[in-house]
Amino acid sequence: MARLLLLFLPGLVAICAVHGIFMDRLASRKLCADDECVYTISLARAQEDYSAPDCRFINVKKGQWIYVYSKLVKENEAGEFWAGSVRRDYLKYIHILTYVALNFSSVTFPLTVTLLGTQVYGDQPEDEMGTVGYFPSNLVQEQHVYQEATKEVPTTVSVSGGAREGLRSQGNVDVGRCE
Repeated sequence: MARLLLLFLPGLVAICAVHGIFMDRLASRKLCADDECVYTISLARAQEDYSAPDCRFINVKKGQWIYVYSKLVKENEAGEFWAGSVRRDYLKYIHILTYVALNFSSVTFPLTVTLLGTQVYGDQPEDEMGTVGYFPSNLVQEQHVYQEATKEVPTTVSVSGGAREGLRSQGNVDVGRCE
């Protein structure tokens, strides 16, 4: 009996370790600039705030710039979603640090660390910059189109919530699990 329990114990542990919520596919096809959906289609500006309902989506604040990588093909009564990432505005931080260096040269280092600590690495929406996720297309306005989204490709299925970040970097967050 003990031997039988030892055989099934690893399987039981594996089943208990898997967690998450399975979600339906947002769309079966998407429009991209290339076959892998890695090239930027356009640069859009958020017209209003958006709070992500689950891990497939990104939080967006009004005024933020978003790189758009794919556009889901709308099906039936579903909403229209695009995949993209929030642009990190390095120039803003360079300007702040230059101002600090020129005007407060005796306290540049501590003040620079403080600025970086609150602006770049804080509990702000900036924490999600670089993460690819979906957002409703009606909350942004395209400002610059880099290339037309002419390739229609099938959306892919993710099977692991643990690999979420790797999947997001390739735009493959159409179905899956959230932790």
